[in-house]
Amino acid sequence: MNNDLFILGKLKNSDKRAVAVVGSREMTARGKKLTEDFVKEFVKEKITIVSGLARGIDTIAHKTALDSGGRTIAVLGSGIDVIYPPENKKLAEEIAKNGAVVSGFPYGMKPIAKNFLARNQLIVKLSQVVLVVEGKRRSGTISTANHAANEDTEVFAIPGSEVTDYLIENGASIANSPQDVLEYLNAR
Repeated sequence: MNNDLFILGKLKNSDKRAVAVVGSREMTARGKKLTEDFVKEFVKEKITIVSGLARGIDTIAHKTALDSGGRTIAVLGSGIDVIYPPENKKLAEEIAKNGAVVSGFPYGMKPIAKNFLARNQLIVKLSQVVLVVEGKRRSGTISTANHAANEDTEVFAIPGSEVTDYLIENGASIANSPQDVLEYLNAR
Protein backbone atom coordinates (compact mmCIF):
# COMPACT_ATOMS: atom_id res chain seq x y z
CA MET A 1 0.00 0.00 0.00
CA ASN A 2 1.37 3.42 -0.88
CA ASN A 3 0.51 6.80 0.63
CA ASP A 4 -1.88 7.77 -2.15
CA LEU A 5 -5.54 7.46 -1.33
CA PHE A 6 -7.90 6.56 -4.15
CA ILE A 7 -11.43 7.77 -3.52
CA LEU A 8 -14.86 7.22 -5.08
CA GLY A 9 -17.29 9.72 -3.65
CA LYS A 10 -16.12 12.39 -1.26
CA LEU A 11 -14.47 12.65 2.14
CA LYS A 12 -15.83 15.57 4.18
CA ASN A 13 -14.55 17.39 7.26
CA SER A 14 -17.52 15.94 9.17
CA ASP A 15 -16.07 12.46 8.52
CA LYS A 16 -13.41 13.16 11.15
CA ARG A 17 -16.14 12.25 13.67
CA ALA A 18 -16.13 8.57 12.77
CA VAL A 19 -16.50 5.17 14.36
CA ALA A 20 -15.13 2.02 12.76
CA VAL A 21 -17.64 -0.82 13.11
CA VAL A 22 -16.01 -4.20 12.52
CA GLY A 23 -16.67 -7.85 13.20
CA SER A 24 -17.19 -11.31 11.82
CA ARG A 25 -17.83 -12.16 8.18
CA GLU A 26 -19.91 -15.07 9.53
CA MET A 27 -22.13 -12.97 11.75
CA THR A 28 -24.79 -14.25 14.07
CA ALA A 29 -28.36 -12.91 14.24
CA ARG A 30 -27.31 -11.22 17.49
CA GLY A 31 -24.33 -9.58 15.80
CA LYS A 32 -26.54 -8.29 12.96
CA LYS A 33 -29.05 -6.77 15.39
CA LEU A 34 -26.33 -5.21 17.56
CA THR A 35 -24.67 -3.70 14.48
CA GLU A 36 -27.96 -2.21 13.31
CA ASP A 37 -28.82 -0.85 16.77
CA PHE A 38 -25.40 0.75 17.36
CA VAL A 39 -25.07 2.19 13.85
CA LYS A 40 -28.57 3.75 13.93
CA GLU A 41 -27.68 5.56 17.17
CA PHE A 42 -24.32 6.74 15.79
CA VAL A 43 -25.99 8.08 12.64
CA LYS A 44 -28.49 10.05 14.76
CA GLU A 45 -25.44 11.78 16.30
CA LYS A 46 -24.01 12.57 12.83
CA ILE A 47 -21.16 10.10 13.21
CA THR A 48 -19.67 8.62 10.03
CA ILE A 49 -19.45 4.81 9.96
CA VAL A 50 -16.18 3.33 8.68
CA SER A 51 -15.83 -0.33 7.78
CA GLY A 52 -14.19 -2.69 5.31
CA LEU A 53 -17.01 -3.65 2.89
CA ALA A 54 -16.49 -7.32 3.84
CA ARG A 55 -19.33 -9.81 4.15
CA GLY A 56 -21.13 -9.93 7.48
CA ILE A 57 -20.83 -7.15 10.06
CA ASP A 58 -19.10 -4.70 7.66
CA THR A 59 -21.88 -5.01 5.08
CA ILE A 60 -24.60 -4.52 7.70
CA ALA A 61 -22.77 -1.49 9.16
CA HIS A 62 -22.59 0.19 5.73
CA LYS A 63 -26.18 -0.69 4.77
CA THR A 64 -27.61 0.47 8.10
CA ALA A 65 -25.74 3.78 7.87
CA LEU A 66 -27.15 4.40 4.39
CA ASP A 67 -30.67 3.23 5.30
CA SER A 68 -30.60 5.58 8.31
CA GLY A 69 -29.59 8.56 6.19
CA GLY A 70 -26.01 8.64 7.44
CA ARG A 71 -22.55 8.74 5.93
CA THR A 72 -20.29 5.75 5.61
CA ILE A 73 -16.77 5.09 4.35
CA ALA A 74 -15.84 1.72 2.88
CA VAL A 75 -12.13 0.87 2.95
CA LEU A 76 -11.01 -1.66 0.35
CA GLY A 77 -8.24 -4.25 0.48
CA SER A 78 -7.94 -4.01 -3.30
CA GLY A 79 -7.71 -1.36 -6.01
CA ILE A 80 -10.61 1.09 -6.13
CA ASP A 81 -11.72 -0.57 -9.39
CA VAL A 82 -11.80 -4.09 -7.88
CA ILE A 83 -14.78 -4.26 -5.53
CA TYR A 84 -14.50 -7.21 -3.18
CA PRO A 85 -16.57 -9.15 -2.39
CA PRO A 86 -18.18 -8.80 -5.84
CA GLU A 87 -21.72 -9.05 -4.41
CA ASN A 88 -21.08 -5.68 -2.70
CA LYS A 89 -20.54 -3.80 -5.98
CA LYS A 90 -24.00 -2.16 -5.82
CA LEU A 91 -23.45 -1.31 -2.15
CA ALA A 92 -20.12 0.32 -3.02
CA GLU A 93 -21.88 2.42 -5.68
CA GLU A 94 -24.47 3.55 -3.09
CA ILE A 95 -21.73 4.36 -0.57
CA ALA A 96 -19.89 6.49 -3.15
CA LYS A 97 -23.08 8.59 -3.59
CA ASN A 98 -23.35 9.39 0.14
CA GLY A 99 -19.92 8.86 1.57
CA ALA A 100 -16.73 7.42 0.14
CA VAL A 101 -15.12 4.23 -1.01
CA VAL A 102 -11.38 4.48 -0.39
CA SER A 103 -8.31 2.40 -1.14
CA GLY A 104 -4.62 2.79 -0.54
CA PHE A 105 -3.90 0.36 -3.37
CA PRO A 106 -3.32 1.12 -7.06
CA TYR A 107 -5.87 0.36 -9.77
CA GLY A 108 -6.09 -3.32 -10.65
CA MET A 109 -4.73 -4.57 -7.29
CA LYS A 110 -6.41 -7.87 -6.45
CA PRO A 111 -7.80 -8.51 -2.94
CA ILE A 112 -4.98 -10.71 -1.66
CA ALA A 113 -4.76 -11.71 2.01
CA LYS A 114 -1.94 -9.36 3.09
CA ASN A 115 -3.84 -6.36 1.69
CA PHE A 116 -6.53 -6.77 4.33
CA LEU A 117 -4.06 -6.09 7.14
CA ALA A 118 -3.14 -2.79 5.48
CA ARG A 119 -6.83 -2.09 4.89
CA ASN A 120 -7.51 -2.62 8.61
CA GLN A 121 -4.80 -0.08 9.42
CA LEU A 122 -6.46 2.49 7.14
CA ILE A 123 -9.85 1.81 8.77
CA VAL A 124 -8.27 2.78 12.10
CA LYS A 125 -6.62 5.91 10.68
CA LEU A 126 -10.01 7.14 9.43
CA SER A 127 -11.74 6.58 12.80
CA GLN A 128 -11.77 8.12 16.29
CA VAL A 129 -12.97 4.87 17.85
CA VAL A 130 -13.07 1.21 16.81
CA LEU A 131 -16.13 -0.81 17.83
CA VAL A 132 -15.76 -4.59 17.61
CA VAL A 133 -19.20 -6.20 17.45
CA GLU A 134 -18.37 -9.93 17.43
CA GLY A 135 -16.03 -12.50 16.01
CA LYS A 136 -13.76 -15.45 16.54
CA ARG A 137 -10.55 -15.17 18.53
CA ARG A 138 -8.45 -15.70 15.39
CA SER A 139 -9.73 -13.21 12.85
CA GLY A 140 -8.92 -10.04 10.97
CA THR A 141 -10.91 -8.20 13.60
CA ILE A 142 -8.08 -8.72 16.07
CA SER A 143 -5.62 -7.05 13.66
CA THR A 144 -7.89 -3.99 13.47
CA ALA A 145 -7.96 -3.82 17.27
CA ASN A 146 -4.15 -4.20 17.39
CA HIS A 147 -3.69 -1.36 14.87
CA ALA A 148 -6.02 0.78 16.98
CA ALA A 149 -3.98 0.09 20.11
CA ASN A 150 -0.78 1.00 18.24
CA GLU A 151 -2.36 4.24 16.96
CA ASP A 152 -3.67 5.12 20.43
CA THR A 153 -7.25 4.81 19.13
CA GLU A 154 -9.84 3.66 21.67
CA VAL A 155 -11.22 0.15 21.14
CA PHE A 156 -14.71 -0.71 22.35
CA ALA A 157 -16.01 -4.27 22.32
CA ILE A 158 -19.52 -5.61 22.80
CA PRO A 159 -19.30 -8.50 25.31
CA GLY A 160 -20.49 -11.94 24.26
CA SER A 161 -18.19 -13.36 21.56
CA GLU A 162 -14.74 -14.97 21.56
CA VAL A 163 -12.91 -11.96 20.17
CA THR A 164 -14.80 -9.27 22.09
CA ASP A 165 -14.43 -11.04 25.43
CA TYR A 166 -10.72 -11.52 24.69
CA LEU A 167 -10.32 -7.81 23.83
CA ILE A 168 -12.15 -6.75 27.01
CA GLU A 169 -9.89 -9.02 29.10
CA ASN A 170 -6.95 -7.24 27.46
CA GLY A 171 -8.06 -3.68 28.08
CA ALA A 172 -10.71 -2.79 25.51
CA SER A 173 -13.56 -0.64 26.79
CA ILE A 174 -16.92 -2.35 27.21
CA ALA A 175 -19.75 -1.23 24.96
CA ASN A 176 -23.00 -2.43 26.49
CA SER A 177 -24.89 0.24 24.56
CA PRO A 178 -24.20 2.88 21.90
CA GLN A 179 -24.25 5.42 24.75
CA ASP A 180 -20.97 4.01 26.10
CA VAL A 181 -19.22 4.92 22.85
CA LEU A 182 -21.05 8.24 22.45
CA GLU A 183 -20.09 9.36 25.95
CA TYR A 184 -16.44 8.69 25.15
CA LEU A 185 -16.66 10.61 21.85
CA ASN A 186 -18.49 13.54 23.41
CA ALA A 187 -15.88 13.81 26.19
CA ARG A 188 -13.03 14.22 23.66
